[in-house]
Amino acid sequence: MPTDSGNGAAPASSTPGLGFEEAPVGADGGTLMASKDAPVGGQAVIEGVMMRGVKHWALAVRLENGEIDTEVHDFESKVKSNRFYKLPVVRGVVALVESMGIGIKALGASANKQIGEEEEEIGGATWAITVIFSLAFAIGLFFLLPLAITNVLQADNKSDIGFVLFEKGVRILIFILYLWLISLLPDLKRVFEYHGAEHKTIFNYEAGLPLTPENAARFSRFHPRCGTSFLLLVFIVSIFVLVPLGRPAWYILYPSRVVAVPIVAGLAFELIKLIGKHRTKAWARTIMWPGLQLQRLTTREPDHEQLAVAIASLEAVLAKEDPRAAGAEDEIGMEIVA
Repeated sequence: MPTDSGNGAAPASSTPGLGFEEAPVGADGGTLMASKDAPVGGQAVIEGVMMRGVKHWALAVRLENGEIDTEVHDFESKVKSNRFYKLPVVRGVVALVESMGIGIKALGASANKQIGEEEEEIGGATWAITVIFSLAFAIGLFFLLPLAITNVLQADNKSDIGFVLFEKGVRILIFILYLWLISLLPDLKRVFEYHGAEHKTIFNYEAGLPLTPENAARFSRFHPRCGTSFLLLVFIVSIFVLVPLGRPAWYILYPSRVVAVPIVAGLAFELIKLIGKHRTKAWARTIMWPGLQLQRLTTREPDHEQLAVAIASLEAVLAKEDPRAAGAEDEIGMEIVA
């Protein structure tokens, strides 16, 4: 299998199980899904895509003049330098924090690349305030608000399990409603198209085909390791984590939802990592199906120019490293969400 753009490499077989296979019924315009996992991930940004390997991450952005601007950065996960960080669940929390940091840097860089010379670049302090506000908003909307609604509507419910299940149902409903509402925003349409381009490009690489817009376009825009699917898994895993806690007093109940976030996220990280490695198995397909359907709201079909940007970002990473050659030690704690 090629580990770069695939120039000169023979195309992989289209036989299911040999690199890629027909996507499950209900997939989008792309008809293929890679059957193998690879240690690469990414994120859509403003008019571009960030791609990440094991030791590097790259950003490719389409500028106003039509050119693709690419930059590459080194990265060394803290997981490798601390034995405690290598533990299951813990490594997921560390990896997600590190991935969030890379994503914020990439988003800020992409925004600044779209600013004209007469405009002032967005500073670090502005981004820090934005991130803090966004985190507070997310915790309030997806964790505290569902609990407050449940406390009102289930005040007379004596069942701890029933209370938690109702709360999680409200949380998932709010999450889906939120995704649906933002999917209607015209300004986010192109970001969602680049999100689709990111997924298709990763599938293209995982399948071992030469990295070209034509090849990438053949693949589905729904990826089992997508952040959208990950968040849905977080909400589902939280049911099993919080049910044993029952329904304590309010001064324990509300803080418990916030404190449980990293634990639940770490468990969901391990689960989505496992799904990515066994995506052809029936049990994995069953678990990932709801998340794939949810990606209909957060991805759009990209054009070939957007696919070219995603490919440029991944090729910039591949020019620095071969993710497939990474050992188990190198892969510990790396962000595998696509």
